[in-house]
Amino acid sequence: DLEQGFEPDSCFYFENEVALRGKEEIDLLVDPPPDLVVEIDVTHSSLEKLGLFAAFRVPEVWRYQGDRLDLRLLSGDSYVRSDASNALPGVTADEVARLVREIKGASRIAWLRRVRAWAGGLAGGERDG
Repeated sequence: DLEQGFEPDSCFYFENEVALRGKEEIDLLVDPPPDLVVEIDVTHSSLEKLGLFAAFRVPEVWRYQGDRLDLRLLSGDSYVRSDASNALPGVTADEVARLVREIKGASRIAWLRRVRAWAGGLAGGERDG
């Protein structure tokens, strides 16, 4: 059963968020897939999950490994590496990896403030570099 194996570290809906808001349980056999899946590879690689995510037609997967972000976009039945996100226009793999490195060890409040400042710069057209 495909659905039993669909357990990403995190996933996000953008295009279908309103339609799925408030749903207690998402059924991927009926509901659309998330727009973005995030996997954090600490002890095990998530490479073997890419086929499953592709089978569910997840358009974008981020794999964070060590201090770098491996950003992949669905192309046909498999994923290709990309430098930039389609789910979050203006966001690049290098920027996300840099942001994570900068905030490692920070308190949750400091982390949220830093991410909000960074996202606000993106929304305002500024590049926080």
